[in-house]
Amino acid sequence: MANTPSNMLELGTKAPFFELPNPAHANELQALNELKGEKGTLVFFMCNHCPFVLHVIDKLAELYEDYREKGIEFIAINANDADKYPADAPDKMIEFQMERKFDFPYLFDESQAVAKAYYAACTPDFFFFDEKLDLIYRGQLDDSRPGNTKEITGEDLIIAFENLLAGGPQEELQLPSMGCNIKWK
Repeated sequence: MANTPSNMLELGTKAPFFELPNPAHANELQALNELKGEKGTLVFFMCNHCPFVLHVIDKLAELYEDYREKGIEFIAINANDADKYPADAPDKMIEFQMERKFDFPYLFDESQAVAKAYYAACTPDFFFFDEKLDLIYRGQLDDSRPGNTKEITGEDLIIAFENLLAGGPQEELQLPSMGCNIKWK
């Protein structure tokens, strides 16, 4: 289990456009501009087998249920090399989504071009954009990690969501996410 930090894309960056297949929807191509939230959009990179993702996936599903009605959409993207890591293949993504019972779109970035456009480095790696798709938060879900004793609260993302919804500024201190490195080809 590698401890790879996120690269912390510059705040204010426009969300790089993407159109990727959704394995759970017959590989239908889904685009950022079609999926984005009315008030904000959380794009994050994850996979099926990473211990860091497994540690937080239930909290992500819970946060999605809490915030999608408030205009914040979640879009998960798996960019891992499925040839070398078959546990992250599209058919396994469908199984993972059903097992973990989350409803947000889970797209497959086979070429890894989208992950590169976002400068994604780890799983999970979070990028939160406002209604104009300008980056306002990037970093960790919270301080919890597999093996530490901290509770999974989602605090850092919740603060970013609430600041956006209240029309307030974002926290200046944003700590990088930590996880397994993306499995590059």
